[in-house]
Amino acid sequence: MTLKDQIQVVPANAEAVFIPPPEATKAKAQDTGPTLEEAIARNEALTEKIDALDAILAKPLSEILADREKAEEAALAWDRFGAMWMLSQRAMRRVALDLAAQLGVSEEEVIARAMTNANAVLNGADEVDLGGTIAPAQLQHIARHRAFLRKQFRTG
Repeated sequence: MTLKDQIQVVPANAEAVFIPPPEATKAKAQDTGPTLEEAIARNEALTEKIDALDAILAKPLSEILADREKAEEAALAWDRFGAMWMLSQRAMRRVALDLAAQLGVSEEEVIARAMTNANAVLNGADEVDLGGTIAPAQLQHIARHRAFLRKQFRTG
């Protein structure tokens, strides 16, 4: 807003009348920004962020780097675990399909049986430990993630 928008020059003529400023100027004046409560809330949120950053920066650099290294090591361990899991899944799928082919069972039938068995485990109907190869902790782990796993094994 310029000074010309704020000041109205009235001519020195006695017949001149005062012309009020346009409504747009009033609308601009009303739009002054956030309310006091909004400003306080934003200030508190920013203060929390600054405090969190200060807490990180208050640590010695060696401690910050050690935390990062630990996180990278954990991420690498999970990545390797995922690769191992995928490898074992592909190998077991290949074994199942090879054995099924020897028995004259189609790939579709093998997949249908696998889905049926997976759903039985997810629904708690199959609590068999398969001769000690499935530990109770594994079944508990599956139970904790049951909702997510159901999406993976949904048929149709």
